[in-house]
Amino acid sequence: MNARTMRQLRQIHLWFGMLFAPAILFFAFSGMLQTFDFQETVKGVAPPRWIAVIAGIHKKQDFPKPRKPRPEGAAATPAAGKPDSPASAVAPAPAHSPWPLKVFVGLMSIGLMLSTLLGITIAVTNRTSRRLSVILLATGAVLPVAMLFV
Repeated sequence: MNARTMRQLRQIHLWFGMLFAPAILFFAFSGMLQTFDFQETVKGVAPPRWIAVIAGIHKKQDFPKPRKPRPEGAAATPAAGKPDSPASAVAPAPAHSPWPLKVFVGLMSIGLMLSTLLGITIAVTNRTSRRLSVILLATGAVLPVAMLFV
């Protein structure tokens, strides 16, 4: 490739990188929290509200909706007379440990966030592209938040 083509590719990379950097940071962070099940209720203790909110946005692209309370007569009991019903099924224990992959995904998320922050730093400290970089970065932060309310 010639020098002109490489300059154009770097410019396009800058535009896309700055526009999507806020989303990359958000999804890498929220995905890491979900990898380690921080959004799950454990032993009756609900996660902090902010974790539940970002998990809902990550998984469903919407704010989490409050669950409707169950009627008192509809307690979580297995279906009578149906031993093979899903309500009475117990999930088998995994044959392998998920932790090695979870640790890898956690490290990958941290690496992606650090790489994105490094790219933002490089783009913003470059005088020739600083204004456009800040505009694209702000647009990339505001646009998805605005879309949540549409």
